[in-house]
Amino acid sequence: MRRINSAFLKRKKQVHKGECGHVFVLAGSRGLTGAACLSAQAALLSGAGLVTVGIAASLNNIIECKLTEAMSLSLPETSQASLSLKAFDPIKDFSQDIDVIIIGPGLSQNSQTQKLIRKIIGLISKPMVIDADAINALAGNLNVLAKRTAQTVITPHPGEMGRLLGLDVEKIQKNRRKLAKELSCMYNIVTILKGYQTVVADKDGKIFINKTGNPGLAKGGSGDVLTGIIAGFMAQGASAYNAAELAVYVHGLAADKVVQKKAMVSLLASDILENLPLVLKKLTN
Repeated sequence: MRRINSAFLKRKKQVHKGECGHVFVLAGSRGLTGAACLSAQAALLSGAGLVTVGIAASLNNIIECKLTEAMSLSLPETSQASLSLKAFDPIKDFSQDIDVIIIGPGLSQNSQTQKLIRKIIGLISKPMVIDADAINALAGNLNVLAKRTAQTVITPHPGEMGRLLGLDVEKIQKNRRKLAKELSCMYNIVTILKGYQTVVADKDGKIFINKTGNPGLAKGGSGDVLTGIIAGFMAQGASAYNAAELAVYVHGLAADKVVQKKAMVSLLASDILENLPLVLKKLTN
């Protein structure tokens, strides 16, 4: 496999947290705060200097208890404790001073939240990693992506990709490279089509097929960790494609380290977080 660029992970001796990027995590809802925490922790462990989690106001205390190193921003919420459409203005104001937005993990299928997601994607011009419920919000509304001018990474699994393109999963799996490349070219984004040998594609036709990872990654939370790693790399100056390529590689490699010590079926998203620093240490050395 060709060498993957990880030069941006090197640190100058005189550096401060502001130079390492600020990730804004828009994630979580009632029953799904874990998704927000996993993404935030992954961004921090990947090198982001600052991470703030934007969360429904009633869930803020949970985030404050779960995360020590990340900050939080209480936002207007729906009756289901998901982000409300009224959260758009404070999100837009806060976004002026951040480097990358994560949007989607655990945000819910609430109709008002889904409208908020589309408004953020279409109107806030910041680099963005779109995952999970934010991908679902784009199904039938892909025109929203066409409005974006900033770097964008989208991370569908085959089911989400099928909903985006109106195709069944079998057809997605038979044409993984082709469809990932087509989506990237059509909307000027980087597509990560997750699954066995994850595909990374960009608008210029570059394709990376990842060979790390194992079936233990088929576990809730592993995708949230990947999203955080991508954003953490982008916050430090990596291009969307470079960040996506390296993130899927180290995410899988961390999972491979886990199964050297424990049963594959027992792999947890938190295990990936635990092993991520070891993988990054090897890369940076």
